[in-house]
Formats: sequence, C-alpha cells, structure tokens
Amino acid sequence: MKLHQLRDLVAIADHGSLRAAARHLGMAQPTLTRSLSELERELGAPLFERRSKGMTATALGQAFIRRSTAILNDVRHAKEEFEQLRGNAIGSVTIGLSIVAHLRLFTKALRPFRHKYPRVRLHVIEGFYPSLEFGLQDGSVDFYIGPDPDLTPPPGLNKEILLPGRRSVLARVGHPLVGATSLKDLVDAEWITTSITSKAENELGDLFKRYGLPPPTLALQCQSALTLLTSLANSDLLAMAPSQWIESAFASHILTTIPVREEISAPSIVLVKRSDVPLSPAAGHLLDLMKRAVGNVEVPRPRRPAVARRRASNSR
Repeated sequence: MKLHQLRDLVAIADHGSLRAAARHLGMAQPTLTRSLSELERELGAPLFERRSKGMTATALGQAFIRRSTAILNDVRHAKEEFEQLRGNAIGSVTIGLSIVAHLRLFTKALRPFRHKYPRVRLHVIEGFYPSLEFGLQDGSVDFYIGPDPDLTPPPGLNKEILLPGRRSVLARVGHPLVGATSLKDLVDAEWITTSITSKAENELGDLFKRYGLPPPTLALQCQSALTLLTSLANSDLLAMAPSQWIESAFASHILTTIPVREEISAPSIVLVKRSDVPLSPAAGHLLDLMKRAVGNVEVPRPRRPAVARRRASNSR
C-alpha cells in the first residue's frame, strides 16, 4: 500500500467518478483505474460500487476513506510543520468558528497572524460542533471555537472552555423598546432566530414560559448570522443572541442590548482540537493569538521594518 494509492482513493471519493478524479490529479484514467484495482486487490474487498453516473463508496470503503484522509492530512501537516520550523512559512490552516468566535476573537488575531505567516493560506469555516467532528478527527480542520454542544468528544479530541456563555436581547440602536427592563415588556414584540431546526425557537419559547409569559411571536427564521444581523439593523425585530456580538466594532454601532432583568442562559464557548497530534506552528500561533484575545491580553503589534523606523526618527 502506497501513499499515492491513498491519494487516488480520496480523489475518487471527493469527485465521485474516475474521470473527474483523473482530471483533478492530472493523470490518465486507466492509470487511476489500475491504482484503485491494485488497492482493492491488496485489501481483498471492493471500495466502490461502480454505477453509470459515478462511483459510490461501499460501507468498508467509507471507513477506509476516512482513515486514508486522516493519513494524508497527517503527512501534509508533517511536511508543513517541517517547512515552518525551518523558517519557510508555507502551508495552510483550516479552522471552524462560530459567529461569536469570529467577532470576539478572530478579528483581533487575523492581522498579527497574517504579518507572521503571510504565505500561509487560511481557510475559515463558519460552522458548529459536532458538524465539524469528522474534519477535526481526520485533520482537515485544525481546531474549532464555538458554542459547547454539551457532548463528550470522541477519543482523540479534546474540549476546553475558553469563554463563559452570555446571551442578551439584541435590537437595533434606537429601537422603540430599548428602555425595556423585563421580558414582560417584550411580549408583543416580534423575534428572529438563526436555527433551521426548532431548537432556537424552542429555547426562546422555553425562556418566556419559565417566567410565566405567553410564547413570543417568531416573525423571521434564517440560516446565517449575517441575515440575523442585517435583519436586526433594518427592522424592529428582536433576537436572543450572544452578548459578545455587540462587543465587536462590526456590530457595536448598529446593535444594542435591551437589559432585561431575567437571566438568559447560554452555552460556554469552547475549543475542540485533536489531542493526539500537535498543531503546526502556524495553526498553534493562530490559536495562541485567539486565546490572548479571550483574556483581552494585548496582542503585540507588528513592528515596522528598521528602515521605516529610521526614516520616521529622522523626520522628527
């Protein structure tokens, strides 16, 4: 079994057919077919079902593809780590972030990260755990920061609390109910949630029910934080959302909180990453910058080149 066979296998799975995978790899289709046949012969079982419209992985194939993907990612990480340790800062970093992590942490880490690793490609996925679990396990995602789903990670993944969860009632600046002090004052308001399932709606309804209030009116349901932000800013809708949203320069000028006296619980913000494989220097540096932002530790500003500092000094 050779690495190029694992590479070929994963390419077929990703592209769904021998023709598309061969085109992606820049190789002749018969060569790719031979590579797959040799691998299946060595394993003693078919990895794909051949169909007229493409290739579908068998149950055994799916398991072997996941393992192969992890191996290939570990090899890639090892090469990138080697290059980064010897000063050739190239490679890629992939992270999964919730909107809180974007607004509260990533905004403070991006500039210094790009200064130190300008040639490292950064891929940011807006998502939530556990939907990113497979990516974290196979190494295609370096780490996740977002709400705690209150699940125990599988072996090989570690979870660490970074921030306490805080939720508030958010509204546009100048909202007519901005002076309200209780959920009772918001019974007749209209609300927006960001869930494509009933979870967020149920949480909102349960909150009102807990304090003996009728269920709120859900006027808009969306699938992204961007839709929620723009809807709040351009309507009189309200949302139960993380308090950290308005701590960012992006949202602080358009949104405000309605300081109700009732307690609104929220999940903690957690870090999830592999426990058995260390992060590359680039990924580790980005995580360190984001952890500094958790505690509002001042992130060192990139220093100007010595020539620029001398010119500034001479101009005084």
